[in-house]
Amino acid sequence: MSDTETETIYPSASAEAQARQMQQRCEASFRHVVSDLERAVGLPEGRPLRTVKSPFTGMDTLGVPQATLADLDQAIVRARAAGRRWGNAPAATRARFLYKLHDLLWEYSDEILDVIQWETGKSRYHAYDEIQDIALNCRYYARILSRAVREERRRGAFPGVTRTFVMYEPKGVVGVIAPWNYPLSMGITDAIAALAAGNAIVTKPDSNTPLSVVIGKVLMMKAGLDPDLFILVPGRGSELGTPLIQQVDFMMFTGSTATGRVIAKQSGENLIGVSAELGGKNPMIVLEDARVDDAVAGLVRSAYANTGQLCVSIERLYVQDSIYDEFKAKLIKRINDMKVAVSFDWETDMGVLISEHHLETIDTQVQDALGKGAVALTGGHALPEISYTAYAPTLLEGVEEGMTLFNHETFGPVVSLYRFHTDEQAIALANDTNYGLNASVWGQPSHAVAVARRIEAGTVNVNEGFTAAWGSTDAPMGGWKDSGLGRRHGIEGIRKYMESRTIAVQNRAVPIAPIMGLSQEQYVKVLKFALKAMRRLHL
Repeated sequence: MSDTETETIYPSASAEAQARQMQQRCEASFRHVVSDLERAVGLPEGRPLRTVKSPFTGMDTLGVPQATLADLDQAIVRARAAGRRWGNAPAATRARFLYKLHDLLWEYSDEILDVIQWETGKSRYHAYDEIQDIALNCRYYARILSRAVREERRRGAFPGVTRTFVMYEPKGVVGVIAPWNYPLSMGITDAIAALAAGNAIVTKPDSNTPLSVVIGKVLMMKAGLDPDLFILVPGRGSELGTPLIQQVDFMMFTGSTATGRVIAKQSGENLIGVSAELGGKNPMIVLEDARVDDAVAGLVRSAYANTGQLCVSIERLYVQDSIYDEFKAKLIKRINDMKVAVSFDWETDMGVLISEHHLETIDTQVQDALGKGAVALTGGHALPEISYTAYAPTLLEGVEEGMTLFNHETFGPVVSLYRFHTDEQAIALANDTNYGLNASVWGQPSHAVAVARRIEAGTVNVNEGFTAAWGSTDAPMGGWKDSGLGRRHGIEGIRKYMESRTIAVQNRAVPIAPIMGLSQEQYVKVLKFALKAMRRLHL
C-alpha cells in the first residue's frame, strides 16, 4: 500500500496502527482454521491469486487462487463421481455430518467471526447471525432428513386396487452462486440442504468474500465430508457463471433481481431448475396500537442490521398518523445514539459497507433524493472519520416518486419514513412495489396479523422485523413478484434439490381397462358409476 493510499484511508496514525493489529488478528484466526489456503480451495498449483481490500482494515486480505474454465469442467466431473456415492449413503450418515458441522461451527466461532468481519466490515453481533443461521439449518435438516427423503404413500387412482408411492432422488450436481453480504451463511446454508438431499455442490463464492466460504469448506471436511462434494471455483461471475449453469442439474442464486433474471433465463434454456432469492424494497407498518418503543427498536434492528446490506432489511417505514410524531422523535434519537465503528466490540451497533463503490452507489441515491426535495432527518452522509466505507444510518422524509430510492432497492442503511391514516392505505402503500420478499407489521397481535395476511410478500413478521420468519427454519422463505423464485427452509428447501419418481402398482385382477367381456361403452358406464359413488363417499 502506498503512503498516499494510507493517508487517504486512515484518519490518523493511531487508526492505521489499530488497523494493522486487527489485520494480524484476522489473518491469524483464518490460519488457525485453514492451515493451507491453496490446498483447501483445491485448484491445481500455479493458479493466479486474487486479493481484495478489506473494508474492516483497509488492507488486502489473503490471495485466493482463481479457477479457469478447465478447472470448472474438472470440478463438475469430480462432483458427479462423489455425488453418486453420497446419494447412496443412508440418511443417517448425512444427518451425522450435519450435526458434526453444527458442533464445529461453535468450536471455531471466535475465529469465524474474525474472518467474516475482516471480509465484510460488519459488526461482530451481525457476523454472529451467520453462524447462528447455519447452525439452525444444520440442526433442522438433520432432524427432518429421514422424513424428507423417504418414500411416501399417496392416494392411488382407485382405492384398494391402485397402490401409489413417491420416491425422492438427488438432482445430481447443484451449482451455487453465493453473495458477498452474508458470505459464510449464504455460501453454505443452501449447500447444506442440497447435501442433505444427496447432491454434490459446485460453488462460486463472491470475489469480494471468498475466505469465509473457504472456512466453510474446511469445516465440512473436518466434519467428514468428501472434499469433492463441496468444490469451490473462485473467479469472475462473467467468466464462470454461464459455463457453470450449462453443466449442473440445478442452480441456486442469491443476489440482485437483474442478475437473477439472467440466471433464470440461462437455467431455463438448459431445462434445469433454479431457485433464487433476489432483491427487496421491504416495508414496515406501525399501526396505531403498536408499542412505540418496541417498534422503534425493531426498526433499528431490521433496517440497519449488516449496515442495511440485507435482502430482507426494511427500507420503507409507514407509521400511523396518531403516533407519527412521537415515533419519529424517538426513532431519530435512537438512530443518533447508534455506535458505528470498525471494531471487534460486541457493543458496536453497525459496521461499515462492503466497498467504496457500494458506498458511492448508496450516496448517489441519497443525494438524488435530497436534491429533489427529500429531507434527511438524520444521517445522509459518509463517515470518513470512522472508515473509508462507513456511512451514517440514515432516515429520510419526503421521499417521492421520481427519486431513485423511492422504488429501487438501496441495499444500505437508508430508510424512507411515511405517514398513513388508515389500514387500507398502509396495505396499499406496502404492496405498491414490484418486490415482495419480506415485510413487518407492528401492533396489537390480532390487528397486526389481519394486516399481515394482506401483504404481498413471501414472509411477513408481526412485531419483529425479519428474524422471526428467517429463524423459523421449518417454514418456507422466499420472494413474490420480482423478489425471486423457489423457497429455502422447510421441507420445500430440501425437496427442491430432489427429483420425484411416482410408482403406481395396479392390482392385476382389476386393470384400468374393460374386463369380464365388457364393451368400452359398458366399461365407461361402470367407471361413471364408480366415480360418482366415490364423490358421495368423499373418497
